[in-house]
Amino acid sequence: MREDILINDRAAAISEQLIEKFETIYDPEIGLDIYNLGLLYEVALDETGHCKVVVTFTSMGCGCMVTVPNEIVVALKEITEIKEVSVETVWSPSWKVTRISRFGRISLGISPR
Repeated sequence: MREDILINDRAAAISEQLIEKFETIYDPEIGLDIYNLGLLYEVALDETGHCKVVVTFTSMGCGCMVTVPNEIVVALKEITEIKEVSVETVWSPSWKVTRISRFGRISLGISPR
């Protein structure tokens, strides 16, 4: 899991599965998945199987604000350990281009540095 995403121990134990699911959810305007775009701030999984995901968006007018939270719920419920998903949208700290991963920068044609 990326170092800039706060993750608890239970979620860390299934981080590869989480990443795989997050990489299937795209911001359609930018053409990059939410994981590499840096829209994820926190992932926590509790003992009951409830997974809380804290996300942000590139702007308040982002068209995917309506679709992405539902896509997260649907995708994460495919993981055996997850029974319920809640998605919280936050605006602080605000998203910055520097949150895009090296892979994402290369994919978008931005300098990877």
